Amino acid sequence: MESNIELKLPVKKWNYMHSYSSENYGAHSMAIAMGNLTLFYSYDTVVSFNFKGLKYVSENLWGRTTGKHLNAIGGSKRIKREEFEQLLKKALEEFRWASVLT
Repeated sequence: MESNIELKLPVKKWNYMHSYSSENYGAHSMAIAMGNLTLFYSYDTVVSFNFKGLKYVSENLWGRTTGKHLNAIGGSKRIKREEFEQLLKKALEEFRWASVLT
């Protein structure tokens, strides 16, 4: 099935833990950038995001591996998870998929 959707701007996906030698990190440390929004995942959970030039990083509620992911992402201040989720929701609402797709 062929899609008729054309992207106006590139969507990029990469592994932000590429410098680690363990293969376990690669599949579980992905980032996706679409315009002015970048989402950083640890496994299936968004743990950090950049929006309009600002970086937001969640506190670590999960464990050692996610802690390594958060350290690799960087950021000087970690936000309480509840506040992080509110900020992420606001960013996703403000982000316009229509600006990415035709």
